[in-house]
Amino acid sequence: MIDFEKKGNVAIITINRPGARNAVNTAVATGIESAIDEVEADDDIWVAILTGARTEKGYIFCAGADLKQMSVDPGGMTTQRGGFGGLVHRERTKPLIAAVDGPALAGGTELVLACDLVVASRTAVFGIPEVKRNLVAAAGGLFRLPRKIPRNIAMELAITGRLDFPAERAYHFGLVNTLCEEGEALAAAEALAAQITEAAPLAALESRKILLEATDQPDDIGWKLSCDGIVKMFGTEDFSEGLTAFIEKRAPQWKGR
Repeated sequence: MIDFEKKGNVAIITINRPGARNAVNTAVATGIESAIDEVEADDDIWVAILTGARTEKGYIFCAGADLKQMSVDPGGMTTQRGGFGGLVHRERTKPLIAAVDGPALAGGTELVLACDLVVASRTAVFGIPEVKRNLVAAAGGLFRLPRKIPRNIAMELAITGRLDFPAERAYHFGLVNTLCEEGEALAAAEALAAQITEAAPLAALESRKILLEATDQPDDIGWKLSCDGIVKMFGTEDFSEGLTAFIEKRAPQWKGR
């Protein structure tokens, strides 16, 4: 149900359930959680990508929860640590990129919202249509979506259940970082991951942490977190390597320590 591939300092996590439109069931949820465990435990992995396998009917990221399983086992597509899909509640330290080709609907949109960055092809479509099934988007969509796009647009999607929020509009509002052509989302996500891995891994992790913790806080908290973060970098081997590489006019060789 979940494929895991390591390419250099990048891990690729693929939801591989094409016969069910990559919908989340117990196996998918536990598989994503295990994959995140592996990413977090491996010091050689600096960034991960989450994507969906191509189906016989074309590209699709994830159709959300498996409603057949939900009808008999409502909690079956969650894990204790990760919540829905083994991901939406999960505490992580490393950047996670969503590579979205085709629809990412309901819980699929909520998986995307749990990621740090989003690459989407022009065939990608987002939506939280839970209200059409007398459900509530309980995997983060109702509070994460209005943090990413204007509140009125998020409200419209939430209470109409519309399924026609395309990648180009999501890109316009800033939900999508990179827009690409059909079939190119994974390659574009790998290119974005390569840019991340050019940066010092410890500094990238610390910057992600500070940004997430400080964005909605007063400036004094932001100043403290930023100062604490740079002091941490002063005590690392990569701090010296970064300065030496600059002086010697060469690419740095990061060690992640």
